This record gives sequence, structure tokens and C-alpha cells, in this order.
Amino acid sequence: MTGIVVLGSTNMDLVAFVAHAPKRGETVTGREFRTIPGGKGANQAVAAARAGGQVAMIGAVGSDAFGTQLRHTLEASGVDTDLLHTAEGPSGTAHVVVDDEGGNSIVVIPGANGTVTALAPGEEALIATGDTLLLQLELPLSAVLDGAEAARRHGVRTVLTPAPAQPLPPELLAATDLLVPNEHEAATLTGIADPRSAAQELLRQVPEVVITLGSAGCLYAARDTEPLTVSAPVVTAVDTTAAGDAFVGALAVALGEKKPVTQALAWACAAAALSVQRPGASSSMPYRAEIDGAS
Repeated sequence: MTGIVVLGSTNMDLVAFVAHAPKRGETVTGREFRTIPGGKGANQAVAAARAGGQVAMIGAVGSDAFGTQLRHTLEASGVDTDLLHTAEGPSGTAHVVVDDEGGNSIVVIPGANGTVTALAPGEEALIATGDTLLLQLELPLSAVLDGAEAARRHGVRTVLTPAPAQPLPPELLAATDLLVPNEHEAATLTGIADPRSAAQELLRQVPEVVITLGSAGCLYAARDTEPLTVSAPVVTAVDTTAAGDAFVGALAVALGEKKPVTQALAWACAAAALSVQRPGASSSMPYRAEIDGAS
């Protein structure tokens, strides 16, 4: 099994399902409300564990009931939570509106995630045991940079999901092996709307880029190679909230198992396509047998 460490967020997703999302000043009636464990870090951890990785999570939950539930959800999927700390106060929350087309809008309140500002004792040693470190931007940037630099010191592949999109310090990009933005995040980082052109710009700063393209699949680019596009299975989306996390978790497992890049990307696209057919974040992550059957 490939070893994957996730340094990232845990949130309880408070999800309202509606026909269409309200505009500013508008009130709409929803058809359903759910609380679903999520957070980009936890989603990627669950996705990687279900896809067959040996996964450990670094981060923080709150001392509230949500924190207990978030920890249990990770452990139930086989994620090691020994270094998932409990911070006094509320857990992180994400307030999500999902429309009938599967689109979403999200407000994230960091809660306990905001207390993770640097690596704590034992965490660099855990990172050093992995093949891959997964990072996102729902923790303070100082902690993300700490993790990336620790991985670089120990020869561990660093995969960064630059979401929520924000300017990235050069030292973080210098410690990133693979950057995985969606097309909107790639445009925000580069100021370039065309994904192929944006990928070439990002390659000035990182050696490999995968830009996810939603239902169109993904674009892979690396220095000194021709870019390639991999299509995604055609499905009807119910909820796209964690599709990118399903993709990254599965991709980390596939690359850790030394699958050829094209095969790894197709496998990750299949995982994402399975996830969007189900409501919720971590709850929508597919298992390895399902991904194998869909790819």
C-alpha cells in the first residue's frame, strides 16, 4: 500500500439542497438539510483511504460534538488520526448550498482549523514516513508551507490543491511537486482563462500540473513534455461538492502505486465521476472496487 499523509482541514458541512441558489437578498425554500463530515483535507484523506492508500491525517477538530463525529468518520474509513488534534472550541464548518444541477456555493468558517499554524512535534516524522503529502489551503498558509518544506527535506512527493484560490508564496510553490487546481483556480493563479496556456504558465513555478475540467476530465502538463487531456465518464451530477477531492485522493494512490500517468489520471477521473453521483462530501467518496469497475 502506498503511504499518504494529509495535512489539511476537517469541517462539518451544513448542506441545504435547493432548486436554485438564492441571489443576494433572495430567500428560497430548500427541500432537504443534512450535516455531512467534510473539509478538503478530510475529504482527500477518506478518498485516498477508500481508494486503497494507507492514510494518516494531520490537523485539528474542535472540542464540540462535530469534532467527535469528524474524527469517527475518518477512522471509519481507515484513516490514522493519532495526530489529528482536538482544539478547545468549535470545529470548522462549511455552509453549502447545492442546486438541482449539482452546482454549489460554499462559505467556510475555519474554527479549529485556524489553530493549525505550524507543524507540531511528531508531525514532520509522520510526513517522512509517507510516499505522498496532500496539502490544500483551508489551513493557515504558515502550516501548509511548514508541511511542504518538511516533505521536501525527506523526499516525499507534495501534491497541493490550491483551494480556496489565493496568491501562493514562491517558497510554497518551490516545495510543490504537483499542483492540482481546477480551471477557475488556475485562472485565478495566472490571470489566464485558457487552461492549456494557464498550465504552461504554472510550469514556470512547479514541475507538474493537473488542471481539473469538471465533466470534461483533466489536463496534465509537465516540463519538457506535451500536455495531454484525459476525458471523464459521462454521468448525471447530483452534487459536485467534493469531486476535486475524490480526484486528488485517487490520483495520489494511483501515482504512489506507479501507475502510468494517463492510467492514473483516468482512474482519478472515474473516482470523481462516481462521487458527483452521490450527495455530500466525504460520504460520496468511492471505494477501490467501484473505481476499478468504472475506469
